[in-house]
Amino acid sequence: MHGSEKFYLIQDDVLPISIRKTMEVKKLLNSGQFKTIQEAVNQVGISRSVYYKYKDKIFPFNTATYQKVITVSLLLEHRPGILSRVLQFVADKGGNVITINQSIPLQGIANVVLSIDLAQLQQSTTYFLEELINVDGVRRAVIVGES
Repeated sequence: MHGSEKFYLIQDDVLPISIRKTMEVKKLLNSGQFKTIQEAVNQVGISRSVYYKYKDKIFPFNTATYQKVITVSLLLEHRPGILSRVLQFVADKGGNVITINQSIPLQGIANVVLSIDLAQLQQSTTYFLEELINVDGVRRAVIVGES
């Protein structure tokens, strides 16, 4: 995001038809009803150039507002139940684990990388991470990416 960009919450019926139809195309593509952009734009009655002009500029309210995914790198002790405790902690705080990648434990420590959707997180990301570090068996927790 650039510093000069501005965002507005605007009611659908005041948007130009080309922007509303761009959203229709995006919905059709996301739903799997159409496999190609050409098929979807033909269905709603706009050109591909109109779609490309607006596709990265408009999003449904819930997507633009609530999507926040972090990637966390963890060092966990190699003991039964540690990863399970971490996953339960994330769930209890309102996070949703999207992906889990775990290395083979070396010298009693396993590296685990979690992608976590924080849309429903019940606290700040900073406080979440501070508490995550205190889960029994977690040696280190670092945010390595955000989107």
